[in-house]
Amino acid sequence: MIDTDTALARCDDLVALARSLGADAADAVARADSSESVTVRLGELEEVERTESEEIGLRVFVGKRSASIHTSDFAPEGLKALAQRAVEMARHAPEDPYAGLAREKDLFTGEMPDLDLFDDTHIEPAALREAARATEEAARAVEGVTNSNGGSASAGQAVVALVTSEGFERGYTGTGFSLSANVIAGEGSSMQTDYASRSARHHADLPSPQEIGTKAGERTVAKVNPGSVPSGRMPVVFDPRIGGGLLGHLIGAMGAPAIARKASFLLGREDEDLFDSGIRIVEDPLRVRGMRSRPFDGEGVASTPRALVENGKIFGWLSNVASARQLGLGLSGHAARSGGGSPGVSASNGHLEAGEVTPEALIADIADGLYVTGLFGQGVNMVTGDYSRGATGFRIRNGEIAGPVAEITIAGNLLEMFRAMTPANDLEMHKSINVPTIRVDGMTVAGE
Repeated sequence: MIDTDTALARCDDLVALARSLGADAADAVARADSSESVTVRLGELEEVERTESEEIGLRVFVGKRSASIHTSDFAPEGLKALAQRAVEMARHAPEDPYAGLAREKDLFTGEMPDLDLFDDTHIEPAALREAARATEEAARAVEGVTNSNGGSASAGQAVVALVTSEGFERGYTGTGFSLSANVIAGEGSSMQTDYASRSARHHADLPSPQEIGTKAGERTVAKVNPGSVPSGRMPVVFDPRIGGGLLGHLIGAMGAPAIARKASFLLGREDEDLFDSGIRIVEDPLRVRGMRSRPFDGEGVASTPRALVENGKIFGWLSNVASARQLGLGLSGHAARSGGGSPGVSASNGHLEAGEVTPEALIADIADGLYVTGLFGQGVNMVTGDYSRGATGFRIRNGEIAGPVAEITIAGNLLEMFRAMTPANDLEMHKSINVPTIRVDGMTVAGE
């Protein structure tokens, strides 16, 4: 796989080529990644997959017109044809008064922060196979597990580089390692499946295969023979494994492109008290070894830690160049760039800060409620905030976790859910979005 210097050189050459062919401005992003994964099922090797890819994307501007294109052909004649085609496409594109590159004054400068995203540990295929086997074996060893969908282990690395005609030229490398297991418990109509997984930038940060596998097995067995709950309004408690989705909906609604399209339930609410004053939601793109850590965004703007929610209010909108110009905003460092197309918007590492009570204390006063461990369906309207999802989990009776439940629907409105949110103190920081156990009172539950 290419290194960062090679990726930067390719981008620099392509931007210069585009400018020489008539582009007024241009940027290029190069990505390369390689990964290897092994899956074992019922103790036998099921799948070995190795992937390697390299691509480069070019965006050019001719006046207020722009075009984007990408390729995996790095031959000189291929790159020249790519640049020629991009410039010609831009000349025939409609004008966009908002599109453009980040200006020099907005670009990331200075020393690259040491985010410790790269681990030079080399994992042999045989070691991946053994880790996958051990993870599945630990899951199958849990009493009540009857079958397996497999255990997996993977290792990979990636390079990203960005060059713009405004003078930005930076890149970085990261690695990733993962373990997972997915097993089955019960028989016939009572059969249930569940999983456990963990990813990390450094191999040493992964839990043991035994820990991951045992967790997968225990989660699955606990779901066997589910019942239901009576329909009505009641407290719903979100397990940390799935509670991060609530932050995902918030971040999506804070995207400036959605605000510009008037397609966000947060439109016009930036000065309202949307959360309890004790709620604080933080984004930290510079978190050491973070799964989404990055020194700069997809347009070369510095990534900066900030509170997304504090004192009940959101900080504002997550912008890229186009949406910032359209709305008259500053750049927040949230541009997201793939190989082709215009930049979108995305956040980096985010977390809901922990509360003061234990999960046990959080549910102690719930006479009848629902503890959710799984969600399915896409019933979230990002324009109105209406929320309706299928759910599985456990019934809460008299402050205690009771038996498993399934085929439940939970519904509410995200604005009301945010106001009613109470976090526990069990926050763990190992995913890209991390939350503790979350209680939301007054949701509508459809069960029996």
